Amino acid sequence: MGRTVPTYRLHLESTLNDWMDYRRALREKDREAFDRLLSKARQHASAASYCAHMDPTILAILSILLENEKERSAESR
Repeated sequence: MGRTVPTYRLHLESTLNDWMDYRRALREKDREAFDRLLSKARQHASAASYCAHMDPTILAILSILLENEKERSAESR
């Protein structure tokens, strides 16, 4: 029997695919930065899977913010 509820990772990839038109409209150097953001969104997919009741887009953005905060903290040390 198959799953009745799509996994967070499937939701995440669907959301990121929805953002591809935006990516294509960016300049090349901005695309590279955008790709780094998408990578950050994927880094916490396992943790986000525990929050199935939340909007996957919010979880992706939260993952990006978390990675940005970690980078900022590391730079200030």
